[in-house]
Amino acid sequence: MQPTTSTSNDLALPSIWPIYFKLVLVALLWGGTFIAGRLLAESLSPLMSAIGRFGLAVFILILLTIKLEGRLPKLSLRQVAITFTLGLTGIFTYNLFFFTALSEMPASRTALFVAFNPIATAVLVSLLYREKISFQKLLGIFVAVLGALTVISNGHLLTVIQDISQAFGHGEFSMLCAVISWAIYTVVGRKALLGLSPLVSTTYAAIWGLLLLLMMWLYSPNVQVLSELNWKVCAAIGYLAIFGTVIPFIWYYQGIKKIGAAQTSVFTNFVPLFGVLLGALLLNEQISSSMLLGGALVITGVVLTNRR
Repeated sequence: MQPTTSTSNDLALPSIWPIYFKLVLVALLWGGTFIAGRLLAESLSPLMSAIGRFGLAVFILILLTIKLEGRLPKLSLRQVAITFTLGLTGIFTYNLFFFTALSEMPASRTALFVAFNPIATAVLVSLLYREKISFQKLLGIFVAVLGALTVISNGHLLTVIQDISQAFGHGEFSMLCAVISWAIYTVVGRKALLGLSPLVSTTYAAIWGLLLLLMMWLYSPNVQVLSELNWKVCAAIGYLAIFGTVIPFIWYYQGIKKIGAAQTSVFTNFVPLFGVLLGALLLNEQISSSMLLGGALVITGVVLTNRR
C-alpha cells in the first residue's frame, strides 16, 4: 500500500514547536525591557535611550550578519523601501514612543497597551491582505488580550478601563502610537522575508532606524550626550541591545515567516505577563491569584489562535 499524504504532514507538525518556544522566549526577553527601559528613562531622554539601544544592537547585528551570511547583501530598490519602512516603524517611531511613554507613566501601565498589539496586527492583516480571520483565531486573540488585561489590572478590569478613559494623557497617547507602529512593522515584515533572511531583515531595519534616530539627534535643539555612564545605564543598554533587540527581533521574524504575522503577534500577550512576573522576582512584588488566572487565559488564547 502507498503511504498516505497525512503521514508526511503529521511528521512536519513538530517543526512548529521550536518556533512557539522561541516566541515565548521573545515575550520573556521583551518583558524585561520594561524594567531596563524604566531604568534608562531616569537618566536619559527617550531619544538617547533609543540611540544607545540600537547603536550597540546594529554593531552586533552587522558582525553576526558578516559571520553567518559572509557579508551584508546588496538590496534591490524594493528591498530598500521595505527595510526602510521596517526601520521607520519598528525601530524609529516605536522606540521614541515607547521610551516617551515609560518616562511619563509606570511600566505596568505601559505594558497594558502591549496587549493591544495582536488586535491592531490582525486588523491590518485583514485590511491589507484581505485575509479572513476565523472565529477560532478571533476568540483566541480575545481570550489572550483578556488574560493580559487581567494580569496588569490585578483582576480589576472595569477599573482599568475607567482609568484609561478618564486619564488618557500624553504617555498613553505615545504608547498607542507605539502599538500602531509595531503592528505596521509586523505586517510589513512579511514582505521583507520574501527575499531576505530574518537576520538580514533585522540588520537593515536596525541600520535604517539608527540612522533616522541619529539624524533627529543632530537636528535636535536640545542635544543630549552620554556624559555620565554608570553601570546601571550600561547594563540597561546592554540588555536592551542584546536581549531586547538582536535575539528577539530575529526570532520574531522567524515566527512571522513560519506561522504568519497575526498568529505571531498573539505571543506578545505574554509580554505583560512576564513583565509582572519579572517584577515579582526582581523587585519582590507579590504574585496574586489574578496573575495566575490571567496567565492561564493568555496561554489558552495563544493555543486557540495557533491551533491547526
